[in-house]
Amino acid sequence: MTIYEVLIGLAAFIIGAALSYWLKSKSVTRRIKVADEEAQRIIADAERRSDTLAKEAKLEAKDRLFKMKNDFELENRETRADWKKREKRLLEKEEHIDRKLEKFEQRDREYNNRDRNQKKRQEDIERKEAKYDRLLDEQRQQLERISGLTAEQAKELLLKAMENDARYEGAKLIKRIENEAKEQADKKAKRIMATAIQRYAGDFIAERTVSVVQLPGDEMKGRIIGREGRNIRALEAATGIDLIIDDTPEAVILSGFNPVRREVARLALTTLISDGRIHPARIEDVVKKVTKEVDATIKEAGEQAAFDLGVHGIHGELIKYLGRLKFRTSYAQNVLQHSVEVGFLCGVMAAELGLNQKLARRMGLLHDLGKAVDHEVEGPHATIGANLAKKFGESGKVVHSIAAHHEDVPPNSVYALLVQAADGLSGARPGARKEMLENYIKRLEDLENIAKSFRGVANTYAIQAGRELRVLVESEKITDEDATLLSWDVAKKIEETLTFPGQIKVTVIRETRAVEYANK
Repeated sequence: MTIYEVLIGLAAFIIGAALSYWLKSKSVTRRIKVADEEAQRIIADAERRSDTLAKEAKLEAKDRLFKMKNDFELENRETRADWKKREKRLLEKEEHIDRKLEKFEQRDREYNNRDRNQKKRQEDIERKEAKYDRLLDEQRQQLERISGLTAEQAKELLLKAMENDARYEGAKLIKRIENEAKEQADKKAKRIMATAIQRYAGDFIAERTVSVVQLPGDEMKGRIIGREGRNIRALEAATGIDLIIDDTPEAVILSGFNPVRREVARLALTTLISDGRIHPARIEDVVKKVTKEVDATIKEAGEQAAFDLGVHGIHGELIKYLGRLKFRTSYAQNVLQHSVEVGFLCGVMAAELGLNQKLARRMGLLHDLGKAVDHEVEGPHATIGANLAKKFGESGKVVHSIAAHHEDVPPNSVYALLVQAADGLSGARPGARKEMLENYIKRLEDLENIAKSFRGVANTYAIQAGRELRVLVESEKITDEDATLLSWDVAKKIEETLTFPGQIKVTVIRETRAVEYANK
């Protein structure tokens, strides 16, 4: 390659580079111009848009300002209207207060006038009292000179006269009130008790626990006694009951204070007699079996009694004690039947009085609970029953009604009085109980002697099986008013002295006889 060629190549390169640079600079210049024109256009658009936005913002601000102005004016009008209303109410209240103030001022003036008048009257009264006191002193002195008695002596005579008059008037008032109260109380009590009796359908004839076992023949006595008495000793040891085998034909007497054990002995002996096999081992087995049967019978009897009265929630042990009353009698009246009857009567009377029937029935059913164990525990059966009921979770009202049904404690509720009334009603109805002739006569004599112990009593008669006591008095010693007080005193003394079921009517009879003879 020659230098010429190198120079040509170099020149071509330089020319190409210069041409390329020129073309590139021209392109850059054109782009710069286009970019400048675009920038100018963008700036113009921005200016136009900013003017538009400013105008829109001004318009929006004006709209908001107009709206706020309208809202303010509306709110201002409402506020003004509200304040006007309040101002009007305040003015009305102010006028009302002014009127009241005027009335109060007028009343105050009236009270002041009354007070002045009252003071004036008080002064006049004090002057008159002083004058009257002076006159009374003068009259008292004159009376003492005339009568020859001091003021204390005259006062004593006056008090005695007033006391006699008061006793007379009091007796008349007592008689009138007592008659009215008796009429109302008798009507209501008779209605309630009649309703209770009519609604109760219990048997009038009570079961009586049997303590005599009939034998098929007298030869059975020897088998019961056994060789050297081993059979009878085994039976007595197993049951705790004494067997009395005497000359009574074809009968064995069971003697024991516990009615449940006596029933176990009766059933066991009956079973042994029907079975025919009588020896100590067999006796023990039969007694155990019969004891379980009697326990089941006791529980069933208690549950049945509670079910019949609709009484629920009684503790299981109380149910057992209740069932044991099936084998307990009082004056030949079965105690369990008596308890059911008392519970029913309590419920009926409670319903008539608007009280809780279920609670009353519960109290009546459990009232004689203590009789189930009164032969084992010391004390009155009412207290024993109350302790048992309290021990097994009965309420305080139930416990109190049990304790108070014979007034071992004073009754403090109408339910306790209901139990007392139902208990007396159940025991006093015809055919419910039996009394020994000696006790019956003794009670009648005690009734008559109590009435005879009072002054002015001429004679006494106990009638209607001791349910009524008629007292004949001497008319010259006892007035009509004294007769009323006498009947009350006799009744109170009977309540304090005697124990009896139900009630005893005391009738005092006073008569005045005018006798004259026609002669010829």
